[in-house]
Parts: sequence; structure tokens; C-alpha cells
Amino acid sequence: MNFLRLFVLLLVTLVAGCATQNANKDAGRNPYAAVDTSRTIDLTHPAHDIWDRIRRGFAIPNLQDPLVDEWTQYYASHPESMYRMSERAKRYLYFVLDELERNQLPTELALLPFVESAYDPQALSRSRASGLWQFIPSTGRHFNLKQDASLDQRRDPIASTRAAVEYLSYLYDFQGDWYLALASYNWGEGSVKRAMERNEDAGMPTDYLSLKLPDETRNYVPKLQAIKNIIADPKRYGVKLPPVSNTPYFTAIRKTHPLEVAVAAKLAEIPIEEFKALNAAVNHPVMTPEIVPTILLPANRVDIFKANLETYLKGKNGPGSGSEPGLHLVAMELDPTSATTSANATTAAPTRLRTRTSATTRDIIVRRGPNLRTHIVRKGDTLYDLARRYSTSVGELRRLNNLKNTHLKLGQRLRVPGTDVQG
Repeated sequence: MNFLRLFVLLLVTLVAGCATQNANKDAGRNPYAAVDTSRTIDLTHPAHDIWDRIRRGFAIPNLQDPLVDEWTQYYASHPESMYRMSERAKRYLYFVLDELERNQLPTELALLPFVESAYDPQALSRSRASGLWQFIPSTGRHFNLKQDASLDQRRDPIASTRAAVEYLSYLYDFQGDWYLALASYNWGEGSVKRAMERNEDAGMPTDYLSLKLPDETRNYVPKLQAIKNIIADPKRYGVKLPPVSNTPYFTAIRKTHPLEVAVAAKLAEIPIEEFKALNAAVNHPVMTPEIVPTILLPANRVDIFKANLETYLKGKNGPGSGSEPGLHLVAMELDPTSATTSANATTAAPTRLRTRTSATTRDIIVRRGPNLRTHIVRKGDTLYDLARRYSTSVGELRRLNNLKNTHLKLGQRLRVPGTDVQG
């Protein structure tokens, strides 16, 4: 009996050794293979930097797909590009993370602008998508992002981030799956829904990996997973990340008089490129308070800006001129629930949408009221499509109908904005 136990132990040891050798060989063949980014994290101590804070909030299951390995290898083989993107991202990451955490969303979504725009607020695609989150004009207008000759809020880091958070919250609530939600963000929820319906009609699975998707969308989620892999363990991939403290990078300043962009940059003693990176929504060289009531400045430059402004105004107005100072400035806390922190004070904070792992459709009792009409849900209808059709928001439709989720069913009666009441 003792001999048998010894033989079994020897056999197990031998098999384990072979497995270790094979694993080492595989690692040598593909040093950039996707890693399991889930790990034990000590939450008893505050995050020591922004990257640590991001890692602590990872919540989307890791995608296992050959495309993930390909894109991880691609990004890892371009460490200079990763560093430049991270340098641009450091201006916005603290605010983005605050918004994600406030809305109970996974922190890896803070990495999505790496894929969308390389964290460049001036990025413009062939489809006219613009800003960190790459909103096309129509989607931007749906989320009340102002777009005209003076201002394009798709490039506003505050307004666009809040719009993206609201949209991603809605998509996850609609799909119940982060891979499908992300695919919908890239391709459109209607397109993803139709792809799922085609698979369902053919008796095929409707998960993300089973869908027939365009190449851009097929690579979209793997790209995000690849960035996540590198941020999770940059040393493994030979990538250096710039230091980014876990503190607010910018502060909002409210002003009451016009101010030139070039003058504002000089008063803050920052390069004009830095000022434009924070105030990318501004299209005009002169920022009037009616169009741009607030500006964003690096937090460590606010006092310098105010001191230089005082000197500048004294010289401009001169003693005994009887002129009032040209500007009144107030530093503002970036209260996530306040609309006044945006580069446009007319932009309201988005409705907070809860995320769930699953959602079910419930019957809605429709009550008639003034300036409302009844919409009967047809095949293909989504809350997002109906919000655009009736010039309202998803949040307002949910409020009007006491909807706990975004799922609709055929024949369902919904209250929508209108001048007449039907049914």
C-alpha cells in the first residue's frame, strides 16, 4: 500500500512538471497572450495613483478570443504610442472615473477613449464622429450636446463624458451584457439587435462571439480587452505608463465677460495647446459668457491665473478709467450632480441609470395626461429610437412610464410627448 501511494505521488509530480514546462514553452511563443486581469486587491488602503484606481474597479469579464491576443501584442509592440495616449489621458481620467463610479459602472470603461480617440478630444473620424467618446452629430444632439459654429460639446470633456456614461448605462440595461452593450456603442443598438434576431431565427447562439459583425465592431471589444490587459500589468508587456496622481487634474472657472483663448492661456501660464485640450469644445477665438460661461484650467494653475488676471485688468482698465474689471471669476468644485460645471451651463447632468445583470419587461399601465400621446410598441422599437422620434430622452420615457428597465414588448403601450392622446 505504501509503495502504491509513493508511485501515485511520483506520477502526479511528473505530470505537473510536464505541464509547467509546456506552459513555459507557450509563454515563450506568445509573450503577449491575454492575461487574467482578475486579482486580489487590497482595498484597505487608498489607491496610490489613477492606474491603481482603475484596476480596482475592473468588473467586465475578460474576453477570451484570438483577436484579443493579436491586439494585445500590437499595443505592447508600440510602447511609445501607449505612453503618448496615456499622457493625453491623464488630463481626463480622474473626472471620467468619478462619473463611472458615481453611476456604478466598471472602471475599464475609462479605457474606452483609448480605442475611440486615443484620448484626443480633437479626434474626428470619417463618419464625422468627434471628441474623446466619438459621438456622431445625431447621437450628440440626442444627448443635448450643442454643436454650432461657436461650440461643439462633443469635444467637451465634461459634457461628452456624462453623455457617454448615460449612453453606456442605457445600452447595458438594454442588452444585459457588456460585450453586446459595447458592440452596440460602436455599431448601434438596432444593428446589434437585428444581428441577434437573425441568429435566433437560425437557431444559433446570440452571444457576442456568435454574432456576424462588421470588422470594426468585431475588433472593438478585443481592442478594449487588450488595453485592459496592458493597464492591468504594464511591466509584463514592457510598457511604461506616465505617473498620474489620483487627484483632480482640472478645475472649472466661471466667468462673466468675454475672454480670448490666447489671453486665457497666457494668464494661466500654460501652452495654448494645453488650454485647448481642456477647452476643446470652443470653436471661436473669443469666449463669450453667453456661449462659454466656464473654462477649465489645470488645478495647479488657478491661483496663477487669478493673480495674472488681476494685473492684466489693472493695466487694461487703468486707474481712474471708471471701467469695471473685465472678468469676474469663481473657482468651482466639480460636483458630479451639478450642471454648472460643464463648459456650457445649459447642459443638464444626465439621468442616473442603474445597471443590472438582468432585467425583465413588465406591463405598463398608461394614464392619459396633457401633452401626451400613446405609442404602441412595434417590432424593432427601442427606447433610444423612440426618444429620438419624439424629441425626448430615454430617461424621460422611463419616468413617464415608470419603467424599471429598457426592455419593451410588442403591443406595449407607452406614454410619449405629443399634442393628442390616442387609444
